Amino acid sequence: MNPLELLNAHRSIRAYAPDPIPEDVLQSILHAATRASSSGNMQTYSILVTRDAERRRALWKYHFEQDMVVQAPVLLTFVADWNRMNRWCRRSDAEPGFDNFLSFLVAFADAMIAAQNAALAAESHGLGICYMGTTLCATTDLIEFFGLPADTFPATTLVVGTPREDPELRARLPLESIVHQERYQPYDDERIRRTYESRETEGWKRYMSFPDLAAKMTSSGVKNLAQVYTQLKYTQADNEEISTELLENLRRAGFLS
Repeated sequence: MNPLELLNAHRSIRAYAPDPIPEDVLQSILHAATRASSSGNMQTYSILVTRDAERRRALWKYHFEQDMVVQAPVLLTFVADWNRMNRWCRRSDAEPGFDNFLSFLVAFADAMIAAQNAALAAESHGLGICYMGTTLCATTDLIEFFGLPADTFPATTLVVGTPREDPELRARLPLESIVHQERYQPYDDERIRRTYESRETEGWKRYMSFPDLAAKMTSSGVKNLAQVYTQLKYTQADNEEISTELLENLRRAGFLS
């Protein structure tokens, strides 16, 4: 595939064969990650490669026991990392000023851009990937598991392996609902209706295809996709609890001084 075909063919893969990834392919993926754009070319991220089956089993617990974590042969955890840069600066008699929230956002963005490069490289080799949003829900455990020092923070995780499923492309919101020309264009009720009309049908059908989630939806009495998101999947209570943990861990890491 050419790059545009590759981008437009992306699907998140959640079922994997145990086939190992050849070392040269893995190195190609990692090299592509390091070619990503980064602020000031400082590359304020690190990539932790997990292949050991027992360690993947341990990570399975932290990623909400999603089986793809133990099925796929490789997990790549991307970490916002000023530790390396700070040590170099001090060794060079240059006191760094990166212990702040701005610097965290810079490193977090660097890590996410590198992760997307890795994702595209993996797919170009015929492999499947899935981003693990659970990384931000398990920062306390991941910091301990990986032995992360101050000035670092988990950003995201990629599951990488040979797909054992062939899901259909999932719908996306209409381009005209996302792209704004020159200035932000307000959303009135009619524009919101048009934006989410197809998503409501497709998303509800998809979630109802998962027996556990369908049972939960039925028993909870939710009536539409927006209620699934706000009452079942991403509740305010959960968001606030995780946010509190994230802020505390950012303080401990030195990014909220």
